[in-house]
Amino acid sequence: MWTARTAARRLVLSPRRWQHTTSRQPLSSVTPEDIAHFAKILPRNAILSTLPPSALPSSEIEQYNNDWMGKYHGSATTVLRPQTTQQVSEIMKWCYERRIGVVPQGGNTGLVGGSVPVKDELILNLGNMSKVRSFDPVSGALVADAGCILESLSEYIAPHNHIMPLDLGAKGSCQIGGNVATNAGGLRLLRYGSLHGTVLGLEVVLPDGTILDNLTTIRKDNTGKPTSGYDLKQLFIGAEGTLGIITGVSILTPPAPQATNNIILALPRFENVLPLFKTARLHLSEILSAFEFIDREAYELAVKHGQGRALGEDEVEGAQCFVLLETSGGKKEHDEEKLTTLLESLMDAEDPLIITGVLSQSPTQFASLWRLREGITEAVSKEGKAYKYDISVPLASFKDVVDTTREHLRKNGLLHADAVKQVIGYGHVGDGNLHLNIVAAAYTPEIEAALEPFVYELVASYNGSISAEHGLGAMKAHAIHYSKSDVAVDMMKRIKQLLDPRGIMNPGKVLEV
Repeated sequence: MWTARTAARRLVLSPRRWQHTTSRQPLSSVTPEDIAHFAKILPRNAILSTLPPSALPSSEIEQYNNDWMGKYHGSATTVLRPQTTQQVSEIMKWCYERRIGVVPQGGNTGLVGGSVPVKDELILNLGNMSKVRSFDPVSGALVADAGCILESLSEYIAPHNHIMPLDLGAKGSCQIGGNVATNAGGLRLLRYGSLHGTVLGLEVVLPDGTILDNLTTIRKDNTGKPTSGYDLKQLFIGAEGTLGIITGVSILTPPAPQATNNIILALPRFENVLPLFKTARLHLSEILSAFEFIDREAYELAVKHGQGRALGEDEVEGAQCFVLLETSGGKKEHDEEKLTTLLESLMDAEDPLIITGVLSQSPTQFASLWRLREGITEAVSKEGKAYKYDISVPLASFKDVVDTTREHLRKNGLLHADAVKQVIGYGHVGDGNLHLNIVAAAYTPEIEAALEPFVYELVASYNGSISAEHGLGAMKAHAIHYSKSDVAVDMMKRIKQLLDPRGIMNPGKVLEV
């Protein structure tokens, strides 16, 4: 909870002068001369520009300059859509010499302004790089262009009885390169782990155009091949395009489960979530693949905007929150026996942890329960403008963080229909990732001033992280010190200076340099 001790942290966590500083020349804007050069590398239809000779109206590149939430806006004049790594390399060589800022862009589904320009940087959209390079159905190693859409990759390997280790609500439009660049977590990190573990290798174009080819498909190697020594790929996972442009990804895909089930459970109070998680892990062990928390406000918002209704109105009476639990195993009868044992223990307890629940009985119902959880983001966008804080805090503090934020906005006179409509929370229990959403009528300076640095200070009071899986982008670059020490930030700046001495890669993101 918010205490005097927390307030005292403000002195400790205030912005600092960093020990390591850099001095760089200003970046250049794209000119007609640059367009003429790019036309030697790319076909004309792969160059979108408001500059001569194309001179397109600004509306033609508006979708690239703005994020999907309508919160972040750039003023780029030019978008390039290469098809090959060599084309990316040639583009970067020119931009490095000319000191042109470059923003790598995938599906542009991010929530922190990481894939749109801060000013008029060149946008390098990888959507045309969408080929699967290879797939080994024995090892499960998949090598693909960075612009491959996550759902398309899932469909490609499905006939081989494999699945992607990553699953996101935006899977129909997000791209694997962007997923890796932001170290996206997703819904099943509990089962399959993070991309730091499942990515086997990367192909990256560095700021000066050098191609770093580390597309190994080997899981373990100490024989002097690229996977030994410094594991360079880890530098680019989660770097958000600030160190180089990911053009190819080698990733380990797990075998598809032979049996899947999911259950939505209604809980009478938040305090039951942690013991429920412990009980589920005890009974389900290796088949537990997801454990999602949804507070009552988030559930009602999803139902209101047509994302499905998992339980009847009478069934959710008295429920303070909900849990969506998924299992993935190798034998239907074995998994169902485990689930039955779990449900019996929950319902027969002297003080039951749950009010009621629904177990999916068909693939359609399975998908329907997931649609309720995945549809919260869409429901929020229909309700208003969202201030989204993707944070990591101890599970026991999920409700405290939401309640404290709501109360803070109420005390500031902002919790009403014309300003902040709702404060909701949902997220991944297995990795302590809470999605704190403040749903407002509009984005305003007053609301932002009330939320920042308040939310960051609140997260820091729990020794949490201000960015769990969506990245820092432009939104949180100034606030990195709430989660990282001076030494850590200084090291990050040194790495940035080493790989990108001219500061052209996704400027204004992750670090303020």
